[in-house]
Amino acid sequence: MKTAMSLLVMILLASCSTARVTDSWINSDYKNYQPKKILIIGLTDNSSGRMLFEEQLKTALTNRGIEAVESYTVFKPTFTSSKQTEEEIEKEIKRLSNDGFDAVIISAVKGIDEKVSYGGDNFRTHYYWRRFGRYYYLAQDVYHTEGYYNKYKIYHIEASLYNLKEHNDKSLVWVASYDVVDPKQVNTTVTNYVTAIVKSLEENQIIKSN
Repeated sequence: MKTAMSLLVMILLASCSTARVTDSWINSDYKNYQPKKILIIGLTDNSSGRMLFEEQLKTALTNRGIEAVESYTVFKPTFTSSKQTEEEIEKEIKRLSNDGFDAVIISAVKGIDEKVSYGGDNFRTHYYWRRFGRYYYLAQDVYHTEGYYNKYKIYHIEASLYNLKEHNDKSLVWVASYDVVDPKQVNTTVTNYVTAIVKSLEENQIIKSN
């Protein structure tokens, strides 16, 4: 029974790995805005994860008629391997604009929360036992069962779209926050996250539906 319950918990956690939108905002000044050439930036030190994200989002945007380019094919290695000054970043933005980019979408992990869920099979957290003996009998597994509590992480990820043709505080077009639970399978997690981003952009009519 304990094995079955542990398996169920793992399945539930895996099913929760779909990216869930927690917040979203769009600039009202960009009601009919549709970018033509987007640079995709996955802001992470995980190079394989970055490439996977940028390539999948590029494919999704290209399928919707938008020219999209991965940042790992545009930025020089020194641009990401060392900390850049604001002046250096502005210089890079000017270069991108001269190369025809009119927008950039950037994604970054904003925080990580560690959670703990109950892993037993008898102790009911939603029920108040009226006898101490019964309560203790069912709760005592915490002393004897390895892995009684299941720890997992929630990643808070943010995606933002900027208009590179605006050089002021109004350049932010759209931003959305997502929660991803315990992303152990990188490929599946990235696919789900990209799908969520594209859906948000479609709902806000920033890109056309496929």
